[in-house]
Amino acid sequence: MQPFELTLADAARAIAAGELSPVELTDSVLDRVAAVEPRLQAYVTVAADSARNAAARAEREIAQGRSRGPLHGIPMGLKDLIDAEGMPTTASSRVRTDHVAERDSAVAARLSEAGAVLLGKTHTHEFAYGLTTPQTRNAWDHSRVAGGSSGGSAVAVAAGEATFALGTDTGGSIRVPAALNGVVGLKPTYDLISRRGVTSLSWSLDHVGPLTRTVRDAELVLAALVGQDRRDPADHLSGLRVGVPRNYYFERISPEVEENVRRAIGQLQELGAELVEVEIPLARYIQAAQWGLMVPEATSYHERTLRSVPDLYSADVRVLLEAGEFVSAGDYLRAQRARALMREAWAQMLGQVDVVAAPAVPMTAAKSGQDSVEWADGTVEAVSDSYVRLSAPANITGVPALTLPVGQDRAGLPIGMQLMGRPHDEATVLRVGRAYEMAGAGTGTAAGRLAPVGA
Repeated sequence: MQPFELTLADAARAIAAGELSPVELTDSVLDRVAAVEPRLQAYVTVAADSARNAAARAEREIAQGRSRGPLHGIPMGLKDLIDAEGMPTTASSRVRTDHVAERDSAVAARLSEAGAVLLGKTHTHEFAYGLTTPQTRNAWDHSRVAGGSSGGSAVAVAAGEATFALGTDTGGSIRVPAALNGVVGLKPTYDLISRRGVTSLSWSLDHVGPLTRTVRDAELVLAALVGQDRRDPADHLSGLRVGVPRNYYFERISPEVEENVRRAIGQLQELGAELVEVEIPLARYIQAAQWGLMVPEATSYHERTLRSVPDLYSADVRVLLEAGEFVSAGDYLRAQRARALMREAWAQMLGQVDVVAAPAVPMTAAKSGQDSVEWADGTVEAVSDSYVRLSAPANITGVPALTLPVGQDRAGLPIGMQLMGRPHDEATVLRVGRAYEMAGAGTGTAAGRLAPVGA
């Protein structure tokens, strides 16, 4: 096994044991980037020289007995919405071509303090306003979308171009690409992780979180970002109640996604969890509330540049930003009122169970350029609407949500399961995901497995 293939936890153990140096690990990952990046295009910027310098510094500190913890010397990527001092933050847009960050974002500062090695910036759908990240190719099938908007981060982790990465999630932008590329994605509780220095899409829906190859790796990154290890024992789930939605989440999804997710839920029961059927409240208002909040907030953020340099935006993003100008204050307030009602109703539902288990996305990765999907009931849905549909509730309500791989479809594309819990109870959400992972319950997408990029 090459160093770039190691999970974060395994790499940290090898470094602590003196079996691997941060320089060796970083060189291996950078070699991997050079080998596969022309096919995948996960990165906007690769800062190889500064990464090697940071790895050498980490190696010296560890040799001197000054280890900063499990992230010390571990190479990672940042979504190109997240400021890192001295590096461009382009948001994958011509609008921000000349922008260079004057200081670290809060999360970049945390990771720097933990000794992580920054490799570079990963692609996003322009200003995070989309669910496909068109610049980047899916790590498992280059003819398919990477998912978005943190597509570059997910692909980099899935392909061994980063040991872990950070993304942002406004309507599923961590969880969607994680599911489509067979990695783990965590959207924490709203405001658990500071968004200072992170370019906004929608201030009341934006979250920052990690993309990793395993749930254990996500625990390690979260611990560095929030200053404490929230890990609970994960060898069994006895006494835990897992909610299984009777509505919404299993409607208009592919048969293969449903089969694999229901099988994974059955594995949770075998691990000791009690399955409890739950009703998703106010389901008919979810998408209207998501768009009613996100669209006007995004337009407000871009108001000045939309007027001064409109031609620098890509066509799909510009249309959405212009549409936001027609959302009335009354409609926005109604969306906020709907969000308040949903939060209250979800709190009541989560009072009955510890987590809710459901599909992360309704289908695997769509073909690049595919605009819509037709479901078995004859309804036609835009691809972006399809991907955001199952992830939006956790953004509206602000609850923590984790996606992890639970299988593959007949074409070999990854399928993800989503676990959602009570606000600030990431520990339980991660415990359930870790128990599934440790039991080796995945059918075809083993934890930590790299995508077959050369295929």
